Amino acid sequence: MINLYSIRPKGFNVGNDVIYIALKGFIEEAFVEKPINIISLPATNKYESHKKAGFTKSTIYEINQFGDGVILGGGNLYENGEIDIDPIAMNALDKPLLICSVSRGKIYNKAGNLVDRTDVISDAALKLLNDKAALSLSRDQATVDHISGLGCNNILGTCPTLFLNEFISQKLSIAPKYKTDCLISIRTPNLMSVPPVKQYELRETLLETIDYLREKGYPNIKILCHDHRDIGFADSFKGVDYLYTDDAYKFLDLLRSTRLNLTFRLHSFIPCLAMDIPTIKVSYDQRALSLVDAIGLDEWNVNYMKDNVVAEIKNRIDNLGELETMKSKLADSKWKEIKEVFKTNFSAFAEMI
Repeated sequence: MINLYSIRPKGFNVGNDVIYIALKGFIEEAFVEKPINIISLPATNKYESHKKAGFTKSTIYEINQFGDGVILGGGNLYENGEIDIDPIAMNALDKPLLICSVSRGKIYNKAGNLVDRTDVISDAALKLLNDKAALSLSRDQATVDHISGLGCNNILGTCPTLFLNEFISQKLSIAPKYKTDCLISIRTPNLMSVPPVKQYELRETLLETIDYLREKGYPNIKILCHDHRDIGFADSFKGVDYLYTDDAYKFLDLLRSTRLNLTFRLHSFIPCLAMDIPTIKVSYDQRALSLVDAIGLDEWNVNYMKDNVVAEIKNRIDNLGELETMKSKLADSKWKEIKEVFKTNFSAFAEMI
């Protein structure tokens, strides 16, 4: 029996669990001829009531004793202080490490320029992790460039959820009452890393967008919360209900039960691409902009900091067929290449073990 440790985000965002479904699918595919146990641990203990998390003395001791390999990712683990790392213990890790779909992105300052986050983990920690990794698949080009600039080997992997449809049941298991014409996936403004003026603009942007959606034949609109911290903002929209779940499979069923997903969140946008649900992405930081560009959909992206957001959203609502044209071209080119990167590197990881 092979024991694989999975160090991954286990915070408030249900999107982290969606990533894990796809990541686990690629793991199981790579080890199809071998029985495996996947032992999942949080990357940080700041959301947990227990201390076993990340690459600390206790976890690395356990991995060295009982594990055959360890996978870090996916998610925004290089940001928000999301990985607990003990450098001495990290150096003692003696099992193969695969880093998959982890990002480090900049944010917009008041002047509209991209700058480093204040809560990003240090370059010393990034170098330690990536030097230790047998294989490192960064999630977007901005992250690839930064890690490469530290003298570490890494390649562009993007996000495994782009192929989520291959790892989930095609049968809906949700009541018809959850069916919608449009789901708006929000992030509460005070958790958006944008200048305050752009935070305050979000409410009016959404109100105008909701009115336009109704005009265009989307009467049943609901707000989708990825994180319980979004509920306060969602509740402030009178006449528009909100939905929340921390169950990844129900979350995916909510997406599959809508005609359109308008989203500020990568992890409803990417699953919608995988499951052929019409979707419009509004991005407000480098990690999202860079990932959407990496999968070939930069032209479909709306830049919350630079664009006339309402006008661009309206344009995409009126031209949803353009997304299908883009996707059909990408499926046989760029996305096929991305999938092969995942399969090849997970197979290489399996061979190491």
